[in-house]
Amino acid sequence: MLSAKIFYSHSPNIMTFKRTHTCGELSTDNIGEEITLNGWVGPRRDLGGVIFIDLRDRYGITQVVFTEEDDTLHAKAEELRAEYVIGIKGKVIERGEGNINPNLPTGEIEIEATELVIYSRAETPPFEIKDDIPTNEEVRLRYRYLDLRRPEVQRRMMLRSKVYQSIRSYYHGHEFAEVETPVLMRSTPEGARDYLVPSRVNAGKFFALPQSPQTYKQLLMVSGYDRYFQIVKCFRDEDLRADRQPEFTQLDVEMSFVDEEDIFSAHEDMMKKLFKETVGADVETPFPRMTYEEAMNTYGSDKPDTRFGLEFADFSEIVRDAEFKVFSGTVKNGGSVVGITVPGRGDMGRGAIDRLTDRVKNETGAGGLIYIKMQEGGPLCSVAKFLTDEIVDQMVAEAGAKEGDLVLILAGPNPEVLKQLGQLRLMMGKEFDLIDTDKFNFLWVTEFPLLEWDEENRRYHAMHHPFTSPKEEDMDLIDTDPAAVKARAYDLVLNGNEIGGGSIRIHDQQVQRKMFELLGVGEQEAEEKFGFLLDAFKYGAPPHGGIAFGIDRIVMLLTGADSLRDVIAFPKNQKAQSLMDNSPDTVDEHQLDELHISIKRNIKEQLK
Repeated sequence: MLSAKIFYSHSPNIMTFKRTHTCGELSTDNIGEEITLNGWVGPRRDLGGVIFIDLRDRYGITQVVFTEEDDTLHAKAEELRAEYVIGIKGKVIERGEGNINPNLPTGEIEIEATELVIYSRAETPPFEIKDDIPTNEEVRLRYRYLDLRRPEVQRRMMLRSKVYQSIRSYYHGHEFAEVETPVLMRSTPEGARDYLVPSRVNAGKFFALPQSPQTYKQLLMVSGYDRYFQIVKCFRDEDLRADRQPEFTQLDVEMSFVDEEDIFSAHEDMMKKLFKETVGADVETPFPRMTYEEAMNTYGSDKPDTRFGLEFADFSEIVRDAEFKVFSGTVKNGGSVVGITVPGRGDMGRGAIDRLTDRVKNETGAGGLIYIKMQEGGPLCSVAKFLTDEIVDQMVAEAGAKEGDLVLILAGPNPEVLKQLGQLRLMMGKEFDLIDTDKFNFLWVTEFPLLEWDEENRRYHAMHHPFTSPKEEDMDLIDTDPAAVKARAYDLVLNGNEIGGGSIRIHDQQVQRKMFELLGVGEQEAEEKFGFLLDAFKYGAPPHGGIAFGIDRIVMLLTGADSLRDVIAFPKNQKAQSLMDNSPDTVDEHQLDELHISIKRNIKEQLK
């Protein structure tokens, strides 16, 4: 009979087995070795006296067997339940014929246990600790510390850690200084809502949590630090979606004495290294480039997914004088008639097209959907009685449609109709599996408008932010036609997702003041909010530019996750709440008094 030692976890001074291996590394090369493992108990199986358990840590799973050769050890193994934390000692043995598990790296061996220690016992968890569980997200977020034990989630978290390592390695290897900027700063206009932090020692005054370290990194360039990067927490108090969180992680970069080409080259190299080291993907460089105007006219989006085709065809000139007023009237009023060709879908039935039309109306806001089916006997247009055969043939030629294809057409004002067709394009790409999900398609989108007009507030907003430099050749238009001015701005797009954005910055005090003026920020407000930056420019500011990347979104794309919440250790839900620790929460009156804050009576009633 084997000699066994049983240890109990009732004492805080319980012995801890020092592991010799992890639960994911043992193989047939270790057969015969005496080893020690620590981990969590997974499934337990009692097969007529022989007990098997899966022992799990973040490195993998190893099967452990307890035989009846030692009655005491076997009896203790009978007590084990899911999620008990234990340590075992034993010998590595080969699994019997027919018992090999090809789905596990450790599937050819198992551990014959000789010693067991129970570090802590566990209640039955509210869901199984395994992948593909049918538990709703609210429960998983409530017990996030359990959800984080699941192998799929752990793989995502570990890949995220690799992302950090690769990023830091790249920038440190290229002489970038890693500098931390303040988390408590002043609130500034523009952008999303700030999270405000009341100051106890400065009554009635507030800090803001940074939406970005933008002004600080520009000041570092003024200070002569030349190349800066930081992996930093940022905060935005905005409505949430699957790709938004109130706090998020940003890779922030700034460089002096550079132009767009320097930014592009440096970060193409960084992405190439990052994707190779984390998921083994070979990224081709240089990345393709496309202007904002070209992206909108071709794909209806400033972050187009280029993993599939369905580029736009513009029929506006063809139908300008058509009798069909939906087309001709739209064009004469400055709108467009545009379409996409869906290959091989010309046989789509009337019912399917009617359902698609309803979906397009509901999801994109388009007024309707017109189609041309490319049938054997010739094109069949849904509004043929309003169009001549010649016009239909010209539209077919412009669309490049062939027999068996389906041309989908929208008409409407610009730029809304382009965005609506862009949504329809994505809809068709997903519906008919046109997207190559194994690809990583990068794209630089350049030459954004400097400003966009807000009709509701009758003022301009910065398309990126107010520190973005206008293109030099457009400077003469700033006073006469601000909407026509293009920015030295650029976004990096990956598979239809904006993962980074940046610009060459304004480094001249007078140009920066002019930008504030265009945005409706008066001289006094500019001094109050940004006087420190304007003053810094007086003392010699180098030309500089930079970029910021969304780490959460990059990891989401690398892992194939559906939401940012899947790649953040402790995320918030869509109400910006943490269900696990019930934050945000109320605080007592004493704390509020110290901060010189009182809560409105109606809010107090709601909190009761």
